[in-house]
Formats: sequence, structure tokens, C-alpha cells
Amino acid sequence: MKIKRFFILVFSFIIEYTGATTYYIDAVSGNDSFSGMAMDQSWQSLKNLNATTFKAGDSILFKAGTKYNGQLILKGSGSKNHPIVIDSYGEGSKPVIHGEGKALYTLLLRNVEYWQIRNLEITNLGDQRQAKRRGVMILAEDFGDCHGIVLDGLDIHHVNGSLVKKEGGGSAIYWKNSGDRIKTRFVDLIIQNCYLHHCGRNGINSRGYTKRDQWYPSLGVIIRNNILEQIPGDGIVPIGCDGALVEHNILRDFPDILSHKEAAAGIWPWSSDNTIIQFNEVSGHRAKWDGQGFDADWNCIGTIIQYNYSHDNYGGFLLICNNGSNIGSTSNVGTKNTIIRYNVSVNDGIRPYPTERKGPFSPVFHITGPVENTAIYNNVIILPKNSLDQSIVYMDNWGGPWPMNTIFENNIFYSKGSSQFHFDKDENTQFIHNNYFGDIAKLPKDEKGIYNDPQLKDAHAVGSGFQVLHNFLINENSPLIDDNLGLSKGDIEKFKSID
Repeated sequence: MKIKRFFILVFSFIIEYTGATTYYIDAVSGNDSFSGMAMDQSWQSLKNLNATTFKAGDSILFKAGTKYNGQLILKGSGSKNHPIVIDSYGEGSKPVIHGEGKALYTLLLRNVEYWQIRNLEITNLGDQRQAKRRGVMILAEDFGDCHGIVLDGLDIHHVNGSLVKKEGGGSAIYWKNSGDRIKTRFVDLIIQNCYLHHCGRNGINSRGYTKRDQWYPSLGVIIRNNILEQIPGDGIVPIGCDGALVEHNILRDFPDILSHKEAAAGIWPWSSDNTIIQFNEVSGHRAKWDGQGFDADWNCIGTIIQYNYSHDNYGGFLLICNNGSNIGSTSNVGTKNTIIRYNVSVNDGIRPYPTERKGPFSPVFHITGPVENTAIYNNVIILPKNSLDQSIVYMDNWGGPWPMNTIFENNIFYSKGSSQFHFDKDENTQFIHNNYFGDIAKLPKDEKGIYNDPQLKDAHAVGSGFQVLHNFLINENSPLIDDNLGLSKGDIEKFKSID
């Protein structure tokens, strides 16, 4: 019986593999009346691709240097061992698909799985901004587990979606899993090596099951080695995930074009558990509300933000928050067990104008609402010389409840100008063995606090790239040399270069 089953599996594998086809597309020399199955029989446009249901192991190859107008709607599914692959062939620049703003997407994957999309350039520029306009849209509805979607090496730019979040915004890449009849999620969704720029409102964002009484998180989501710039809103936002990994991304130069009503930040999970955010550099976020480099947001448990470089963000380094108005409901269990460690923040909190909601407000750390059991340790915080706010840590009560059980330990707070801490009715906030240097008011109680100059190698160093971080190591004559504060040389070496 086992032998019979083995041969059935082998036979199925051979049929699947030998049935694979390679399709060629060449906008210059192709013809849609050709078969598309050889280089000299290439199709010319997207028409035949949109009419074809592809099979496991198929390949779709666009000739390098060619351009296409319209939308690409992918049909059919691959398999784990034989995904369907889109890529380029020949020498030259990446093939370009211009959506021209004629649909809400340029590339659509809907209820398909095991696709790998590589080395395309994608735009979706309409005559004016439109809500929910995307470059790439990945949708799964009433599908079950949707496996193996990979976006690799895409250049996505000039997608002019709405700048208003409540309208649906817009983004370079967007994924959504949903379903009332069949619980649906993504498994092993990977977005890597992409260059996203000049997109509105967001870079990479998503939707999924977010309420705890309907919990069905996506698994194996990885977002890595991407560059995002000239994107005014949210950079990378995994929603409704468990165990998402966001690493080795560069986010920079966010244009200051959002209204005062629009909150945005660099990298942050929302209603996701066990997210790891590491080895990223976020700089130049200029949102008029929030505007931090990093955030652990609503209904998140076990977020780890580690080994990141945050600098020159208007709103600060870090937001940890939860809306207390619905805490304890079946949807919101609070934001709990967040870990912030081994990060470097330089010159964060430099918003040059008052916010509409709170006046001058750009604390380096903003912790608000029902946030519990947060551990913040071994970070180096270089506070800006000139800040309208001057707050290092600001705790308040979004929606009613206050943060509980927050610990700051072994951090270096180095103030170039005047800075201060702000507390009110937060519960059981502890400071243990931190270093405070410079003009800092309203210091917290810290029985093991150290108030000497940490003697960093160069506390005034600025710039992009992880190589800058070596300046924030303590030198060999530092009074902290044996105190295990901040980052060690070994910690710095873990920051793998992404320049």
C-alpha cells in the first residue's frame, strides 16, 4: 500500500512538473497572435496574460527594457515545489508596467498562491490622487490558507493614492486577508529587496483579522532588505499577524505633506503578536502627528524592537500605545510585553512647529493608554540640542487607562540641550541603573542611576548608515566601562550593514 501511494505521488509530481510552460512577453518584437511559448513567439501586451490561467511551475518572462500599459491580473496557482514565477530575461533595465491610474492596482493577485514576482518596475499614476490606489494588491477572501506569495526586487513608484487614511489612503504594496465563510490568512508572504518611492500615502501596509474574538493571524510574514523613501505616511505596517519579521529595511526622507489630522510612523505592527523589528534604519519622518521611527501599537502582544537605528524623526524615536476606550472588550486585550532593546536614537523629536492637537509635542518616547509590562533596556538615546518639546519620556492616557509596569534599565540618555521627563498617573514605572547626562529636568527616581559623562566616542556624530553607530560606543576611559550600559562592541557588530 505504501509503495502504491509512493508511485501515485511520484506520478503526480512528474505530471505537474512536465506540464509547466514558459511564456515570453516582448512589447517591441512580440505579437499577441503568437503562441507566447518561445522568444521568437513572444506576446506583445498584457492581454493574453490576463486571459490565461497559469499552472504550477509556469514561468512568465518579460523582456528587459520593455514597457507595458495596463493592469496585470494573475490567475491560477502554483505549488510548494513548483511556484509560478514572473521575471525578466535579456539585458537591460527592469520591464515596466504603467497602470496609469486606470484601476486601483497595477498588479493584482487575488485568491491565488505560490507566486513569485521578481524584477519588475511598477507605477500607477493617475491624473489626480485616488483613495485605495495601489501599485501591487494581494487579496485573499474565503480562501483558507494562502501560501507562498513572494515579491522580490520590485521597483514601485509614483502611485498617487489618497493622503487621507480614513478614505483608504494608498500604497505601493497592500495585502488583505478576509472571509466570513472560510477563515483566510497568508502563510509565508515575503516582500524583499524592493525599492519603493514617491508613493502616497503608505509604503507597505495591510489588513487582516484584528479582533481577538475573530483571531486568525497570518504566519511567516517577512519584510526585509527594502528601501522606502519619499513616502509621506506609514512605512511598513503588518496587521493581523503572528511572528512577522521586519528586518534590514531603510526608510528615509518622508515628505511633510500630510495634514495635521494624519498620524503616521515608520515601522509598526497593529493587532499583531510576536513581531520582531530589527536591523532597520528609519530617518526623516515628518508626519505632523506621531511621526516616530518605530511604534508598538493597538492590541499587540510580545513585540520586540531591537538593533535599529532611528534618527532625525520629527515625532521621536518610539511610540507604544493602545486605545483604552475599548480595552477589555472581545477585540482589544491591550498592548503587552513589549521589548525595546539595543537601539540607537539620535536627534529624534525635532518637529519644528507645534502640533494641532497638543501644541509642541514630540517626545523621544511616547507611551500612552493601556500598555502593560514594557521593558526598555540597553538603548543609547542622543537627545537633540533644540527641541520645542524637550520631552525624553512622556506618559499619558489615551482612552482613559494609564501605562502600567514599564521598566527603563541600562539605557544612556545623553542630552545635548535641555530635556525633561514627564510622568503623571502611570503605574509602577521603574528606572534602574540608567545613565543621565546633560541638562535634564524632572529626573526619575533611579537609586542605581549614574550621572557622569558616559564618554561616548563621539556623541555629536550624525549621518546615515550603521557605520555611524560605532561613534556611540563608550571609550576605554568611560566611567561606564564596567556597568553594562548602552551597547557593547559586540552589540554594534550585530548591526549588519544595509548600505
